[in-house]
Amino acid sequence: MIFDSHAHYDDKQFGEDRDELLSSMEQNRITKIVNVGSSIESSKRAIALAERYDFVYAAIGVHPSDISCLNEERMAWLRKTAKREKVVAIGEIGLDYYWDKEPEIQEQQKVWFRRQLELAREVQLPVIIHSRDAAADTLEIMKERALGIPGVIHCFSYSKELALEYVKLGYYIGVGGVVTFKNARKLKEAVAEIPIERILIETDCPYLAPEPNRGKRNSSLNLPYVVDAIAEMKGMAPETVEEITYRNAMELYGLG
Repeated sequence: MIFDSHAHYDDKQFGEDRDELLSSMEQNRITKIVNVGSSIESSKRAIALAERYDFVYAAIGVHPSDISCLNEERMAWLRKTAKREKVVAIGEIGLDYYWDKEPEIQEQQKVWFRRQLELAREVQLPVIIHSRDAAADTLEIMKERALGIPGVIHCFSYSKELALEYVKLGYYIGVGGVVTFKNARKLKEAVAEIPIERILIETDCPYLAPEPNRGKRNSSLNLPYVVDAIAEMKGMAPETVEEITYRNAMELYGLG
């Protein structure tokens, strides 16, 4: 069985075949999916999907590139909605300096990152962390505000040293299709060093499809390629990687 710990099936790229695709998951051994919000509207769509499919769960939160939508009223909505049965995490939240290079925007990202970490602590849910081109600030804020809050560093893209730092702090590392790319040297080095007990499998679909489907729309059906890549790096059977990463995700999201 495979657990897709981070997906975006509410995305418009799935508009024509979403139900057909999700209905095919069980027969392809994809037995649990967390659909992750990145804005208030996508968080609402994530909940609607989770309530429609037994094996889909929702994470709610606001991505750093969408923080302009946040205010006290919407934070109150997140706080209230986090108590719904199928909401299993706050995310994806964090910092993204790839697009937003202006210092004032980056400072606002930090403000709302801290606020959403505080929310996660308050509602006692794990966090899904997005960090792009913001390694130092993300780690600083995580050490400052997130100690004791379980979570995953989604779509990890930094060094093996930083991965091990997060593992020491108790976090999981999210690994997806990028691990199959020939030029993903840093990620492969990190995966080789991280204990398998700290790895989650994810797609971030519809983005980041693995080889041999790179550049196409991604889905959970591509996860065996990710499993095989990790198994080869770890010298393990793919079935062992599936079993351990499934158990990891179940533990993080409090599902048994």
